[in-house]
Amino acid sequence: MDAMARTYDHPGEAPAPNPIRLLAIRDTALSVDEVFAAVGDDSAGGTALFVGTVRDHDGGADVAALGYSAHPTAEAELRRVAEKVAADFPVRAMAAVHRVGDLAVGDLAVVVAVSCPHRAEAFAACRRLIDDLKGEVPIWKHQQFADGDEEWVGA
Repeated sequence: MDAMARTYDHPGEAPAPNPIRLLAIRDTALSVDEVFAAVGDDSAGGTALFVGTVRDHDGGADVAALGYSAHPTAEAELRRVAEKVAADFPVRAMAAVHRVGDLAVGDLAVVVAVSCPHRAEAFAACRRLIDDLKGEVPIWKHQQFADGDEEWVGA
């Protein structure tokens, strides 16, 4: 079922506009405010927001540098994932932005948000959006550690 078909809440009711308001993969700094503003909707009683940041360690090793790369199809895959979530939940508005390029500890790597009629739906849809984004969208993390080791994650 596509996202537009799912948005009928009551027989005879006009469909809601496409709930996907913002999807992007960027090489510039991300904004929580931009993503939060994109999912504002008067019919939503709950908004869930997830922010992923670069941490200073992974697997017990100190992270010295980190970079994200994306396949050219990544934005199309991000849209496919978002459409699936919108079809499975009563999403009023949705946004997801992922960073690529070199990032520093503390930088925002990904910001996703979902607005739904109720909080439980918003939490569930937001979790599914970030989990599916991380599992299905071809974005890879290259970590370099303080001890000289390095690894690719998601490749």
